[in-house]
Amino acid sequence: MNKTDLIDAMAEHAGITKAAAKKALECALTEIEGALKKGDRVSLVGFGSWSVSQRAAREGRNPQTGDTIQIKAKNVVKFKAGADLSNAVN
Repeated sequence: MNKTDLIDAMAEHAGITKAAAKKALECALTEIEGALKKGDRVSLVGFGSWSVSQRAAREGRNPQTGDTIQIKAKNVVKFKAGADLSNAVN
C-alpha cells in the first residue's frame, strides 16, 4: 500500500472526499514529524510509538575499496509496534 492507496482507503472508510483524506493524512504526518524533530515521543495506543535516538559515530568500511571510513553520528527514528498491531499481524 502506498500513500495514494491509503488516502483512497481512508476516504472510503470515513465517507469523506479524497481531498479531505489527503489533507488529514498530511496534517497527521506533519505533526508526527514536528514532534519527532523536537525530540518528543509520539504514541498511538494500540498501534505503536515513534521515538528518536542517536546513533553514535563509528568506523566502517567502503565495500568497493575496503578502505576504513568514518561514519558520522546521526539521529534515527525508531518505531515500536503496539500490542494490538502486533496481534493483528500474527
